[in-house]
Amino acid sequence: MAASGPQPPSPSATAPAPGSLLTTGLARIWRSRGPAAWALWPLSLAYGALVAVRRWLYRLQVLRSEHPGPPVIVVGNVIAGGAGKTPVVIALVRHLQAQGWQPGVISRGYGRSTHDCRAVQHDSPAREVGDEPALIARATHAPVFVASRRITAARALLAAHPGTDILVCDDGLQHLALARDLEICVFNSDGVGNGFLLPAGPLREPWPRQVDWMLHAGQPPAGTAPRFSLQRGLAPHALRADGRQVPLTSLRRGPVHAVAAVARPEEFFAMLRAQGLQLAGAEALPDHYDFDSWRRNIDKEITLICTEKDAVKLWPRHPDALAVPLELEVDPAFFAALDARLAPLRATPLSSPSA
Repeated sequence: MAASGPQPPSPSATAPAPGSLLTTGLARIWRSRGPAAWALWPLSLAYGALVAVRRWLYRLQVLRSEHPGPPVIVVGNVIAGGAGKTPVVIALVRHLQAQGWQPGVISRGYGRSTHDCRAVQHDSPAREVGDEPALIARATHAPVFVASRRITAARALLAAHPGTDILVCDDGLQHLALARDLEICVFNSDGVGNGFLLPAGPLREPWPRQVDWMLHAGQPPAGTAPRFSLQRGLAPHALRADGRQVPLTSLRRGPVHAVAAVARPEEFFAMLRAQGLQLAGAEALPDHYDFDSWRRNIDKEITLICTEKDAVKLWPRHPDALAVPLELEVDPAFFAALDARLAPLRATPLSSPSA
């Protein structure tokens, strides 16, 4: 995930925000192995050495992984920037609930102003728990806890909800202090970019590496793990702050102003246009932007529309905003494989780290 940094003033309705991942110089560099990428390559060698030493220390048990007890599924990625992990977590939790599991979710709570371990309530301010955990809690009604150390969040969640029989970690593929039973690596349509490590490329760690499953949009990246496709699209409705639904077709009658503070806001705008909406403005803001300094410099008659992730921060200030949920279509074979893998864990949970 890209660091949000200081919050800028509201940009113009049509200009992308400087912090938007797709518009940064690095994002352009990461698409190919051009001169700029090669110039940064020596730095990526140093970064790669640090990554290798850290993993080696865990394998030697100089640094130790801890397991909380119930089965742990980590949903993460190996690239910087948004890969669509949170929608996958929501889909996964809902599937587990439908199969009779009682899942809980743990997360670092990226971008929050607090530093303690805390439960995420349905009405928790996003600034205190992170926008993604707030969205997961509202979307799934599962217990969600955040802490800088995931094992701390896991222990607090299990103490508060002892009936929890499986844990899903939102992000944390590189958080080796948490032992896990299953790893799911998510890729967006960019795949691994130019294949270089940070900062010459988008990779947080070398790829391919061993994981249990890959979920990918677009062409699957290299690797030996089973691969399953996913497709992202907008729900056919928008949500009001009170939960009521508004058909997207009804929003085609007049212009709307779209705002998105996600890693790839242009994808959201493109999906809105594909649904026939007329965008009077398309305002891209840095990922995890808190909207504290954002000003609504648009006509009150123009409908304000945003992503569901942004709505948890916008609704307290602009309750008339409409949020369009993102829906995933995951290869059914993935859930079949997951159910088969989890079946024996109901009676005998694994506890060995896969770092």
